[in-house]
Amino acid sequence: MKNILMVGAGSVGGFFGAHLAKNNPNVSFLLRPKTLAAVKQDGLTIRSASGTFTVRPQAASDVRDLPKPDLIILGVKAFDLDEVMMQIEPVLTDKTVILTLQNGIDTEDRIIARTTRDCVVGGVAFIYSKIAAPGVIDHYKKGAVAIGELMGHESDRLLKIKDLFTAAGIPCHLSKDIRRSKWEKMCWNCVFNPITVLIDDKVAKALDHPEMMRVIHQIVDEVAAVSAAVKVPLPADMAERVVKATQEIRDIHTSMYDDWKAGRQTEIGYLNGYIVQKGRELGIPTPVNEAMTAMIKTITEQDKKGAGVVRIDGAVVQAVSLDRATLRQLPAEHHVEDVSTVMPGMQGRAIKVKGLLDVPALAIEADHVTFHSLDGKYAATLTLQQARDFGLLLYELNGEPLPDGKGGPYRLITPGLDDLCANVKGVGRIEVRVGNGKDTRPPAEERTQC
Repeated sequence: MKNILMVGAGSVGGFFGAHLAKNNPNVSFLLRPKTLAAVKQDGLTIRSASGTFTVRPQAASDVRDLPKPDLIILGVKAFDLDEVMMQIEPVLTDKTVILTLQNGIDTEDRIIARTTRDCVVGGVAFIYSKIAAPGVIDHYKKGAVAIGELMGHESDRLLKIKDLFTAAGIPCHLSKDIRRSKWEKMCWNCVFNPITVLIDDKVAKALDHPEMMRVIHQIVDEVAAVSAAVKVPLPADMAERVVKATQEIRDIHTSMYDDWKAGRQTEIGYLNGYIVQKGRELGIPTPVNEAMTAMIKTITEQDKKGAGVVRIDGAVVQAVSLDRATLRQLPAEHHVEDVSTVMPGMQGRAIKVKGLLDVPALAIEADHVTFHSLDGKYAATLTLQQARDFGLLLYELNGEPLPDGKGGPYRLITPGLDDLCANVKGVGRIEVRVGNGKDTRPPAEERTQC
């Protein structure tokens, strides 16, 4: 295995890839543009208590610009797998070997289903590191891998991969049952990744509360039940093993915690969410993992924004974002099913602005409302009372989202406001204000109709 391609230079791929590249010029990296720019300029740096070093490997954002690899090591998040497979397909041959270092269970099977051949070696990474900046990885603890053939045999390619890691100073354990190894790590991931987010603290906080032990047992028991159902039995004392193994790393946060704090997507759907999905398929109850999945998604997913969402902010206690489905759930008295009844010539379903402004708590002094188009070019400002009395937000036509050609996805109209009428197409933001605001409407004397 001469040419090695590391896909990704995050906390996992960056650490192992840099060590492999330290004394091996045949290691290259497939990177996203932002990370690529940083690595091209400053190299890939690993900062660790055992020392800091920088490597300057070949790197590109197009795999065709790199040497054709014999071994591809995936060091990206589980949710990036489909995108990555599309990127590397141009260089895959019938001899290319792919080593997986992802969290989760189904990565290997997804790759085999896509490539329809035996090209995968399973892997598990044991490491605590963080992305300090693009191209800079801070390493704190551990830094080992376990690898194994999915069928459990000791193949020539497996031994060659082990030699590569060993030569780079990376402890590499050969697992005779890599699927079980992955399920054992899955137990740990399903416990401490979500819990550290929920408690907003290190794993020690969970370990030190006796009440949490029962929760840990329930999570692991559900994972083990699903694992057994797919013919990968785990030890009866798996929960105790998870807790014991965590005592020596009790000061850490988790990758899910770090992703959450950095505003990045989490892997909850491939951890606890995967257990829930498989449990449903197999008829196995997984209520605690389901609760974990729901709570983590609620906590970590970013506020809705962009087309299809209208945000109410400004002089409010807490900004809110609403999409069409949310608007439909507001009380019936706030809806106008057919705006032609109040504004002849106009069609569609609308929501009264009064109903929208009832959702957030407004600042005591609020007295104006500015409606901004999503592109920021147009705006209209009304007094708070005018907005409540006359404002309608048109959002649906014939049961479908209001099309852009009709001023969608949200269009402000003000039937009954006469010459002061306001009409803003493509509304994306409703700004509650103290005092007057932006208004791109023509002067009042020039406004004769909406």
